[in-house]
Amino acid sequence: MIVGETFGLLIVGVAAGVLSTVVSLASIISYPALLAFGLSPLTANVTNTVALVFTGIGAAAGSRPELAGEGGRVRRLGPVAALGGATGAFLLLVTPARTFELIAPWLIAMASLLLARPPSGRVHGDHGVLGRVGLFAVTIYVGYFGAAGGILVFAVLAAMIDHSAARLNAMKNVLSGLANAVAALGFALFGPVDWRAAVPLAAGFLLGGWVGPKIARRVPGHGLRYLAAACGLAVAIKLGWDAYSR
Repeated sequence: MIVGETFGLLIVGVAAGVLSTVVSLASIISYPALLAFGLSPLTANVTNTVALVFTGIGAAAGSRPELAGEGGRVRRLGPVAALGGATGAFLLLVTPARTFELIAPWLIAMASLLLARPPSGRVHGDHGVLGRVGLFAVTIYVGYFGAAGGILVFAVLAAMIDHSAARLNAMKNVLSGLANAVAALGFALFGPVDWRAAVPLAAGFLLGGWVGPKIARRVPGHGLRYLAAACGLAVAIKLGWDAYSR
């Protein structure tokens, strides 16, 4: 990989890392960029997931004010997210992608509508079985492909926990990061990762993930919800068009 391509992936990583932590759209930028640099779809997908681990690291470092006092909740929900990420990675390596391509637009659209008009009640907090099942289900998608997967995680957390949007966003970044990390480990061991592309992309993700929370905390709470919802609906329409127009 030449110097220009390496620098290009670094810039892509920064931009995608910021979008990941603010509105959960990293893969919408980074995945097509990897395809444009000549990687096959499967290689681009697994390489992107490996690099995304560093968005989670950067976001955790940049979200320390919002994560203060949330250690217990992260310890309770983290294993659920990790198991979902592992399941998604396994499914990617052993099953056809067509099923998830058809389901993903509907999942993202429903989650986006939930964010635009969040429910008045909560699903028994983070101790509720229904909420944990929901988190497990959406982190399967995060581990499998993950385009706008953070929006799904954000929506589930919003239904479970009565927190500000900024605090929910910080927790979303950590839990999505855990799901990505476990999936990335599986891909690093068994998938066709292109490490020449993964390294500069990961460096950009790390920086963008650290900067993103600083932007998110300056967006009004309802504004952050509506922005994520609008972006999610746009992604759902785009993915739906790609999946159903074949």
